[in-house]
Amino acid sequence: MNISLCIGAYKGQDAIYHLEKIREHGFHGLEYYAWWNLDLVEVAKAQERLGVGIIATCTNEFNLVDGTKREAYIAGLAETIEACRRLGTRSIISQTGKALEGVSREPQIEAMVETLKRCASLCERANVVLELEPLNGLVDHPGHFLQASDEAVRIIDAVDSPNVKLVFDVYHQQITEGNVTRNATRYRDRINHYHIADNPGRKEPGTGELNYVHILNAINQAGFDGFVGLECGYTVDPDLALDRFKRDILQKIG
Repeated sequence: MNISLCIGAYKGQDAIYHLEKIREHGFHGLEYYAWWNLDLVEVAKAQERLGVGIIATCTNEFNLVDGTKREAYIAGLAETIEACRRLGTRSIISQTGKALEGVSREPQIEAMVETLKRCASLCERANVVLELEPLNGLVDHPGHFLQASDEAVRIIDAVDSPNVKLVFDVYHQQITEGNVTRNATRYRDRINHYHIADNPGRKEPGTGELNYVHILNAINQAGFDGFVGLECGYTVDPDLALDRFKRDILQKIG
């Protein structure tokens, strides 16, 4: 598996500083969410110089459950795909937006599937993967529509494209449903990318209740060779935390 850092790991520092730290630690890429805040030319030059780059970004529109916002979402995705082309980025993360009040889940799922089917052809032509991310509604994202991994898989299966998959966030799914090792491996063929952080607190792995040696070993043994992103805060200096993560967790992954 490949390890990515997320922007914000080094507070107040820009994307290029993060890329330099990624190379220093021997990791493999950066997740930078708001691509529209970047100087794409300068970042592309830094990526070429450093040999590591931005491996995931976000859509600039987030509402998939409201069919009236479909055209805006697709237009935003097209802009994001162009930014990805310029940066060599191959994954685009999307949330679904909050559930619509007074509307049952099925019409919202149908709207989402229809939008994603239209997005799939854009992604297939560009060779990028659009990743849906379930988020927990109990602690961090009250009202977010997509929360459970089984419902997320149902939507992905309905879209039926190799370029529309999931990002499985272990922290969110621990809060939403638990059973993370089984779900993280059972849905392996629908997952393009993992996020990790410990719970409670969303800090670096090894600071909470999750056994990340066990979880990452299971993911590795399931044949996953993509990116695992450290989407977490840090309880100590980030360089110290990352050294501990490599020593106490990564070195024990077989």
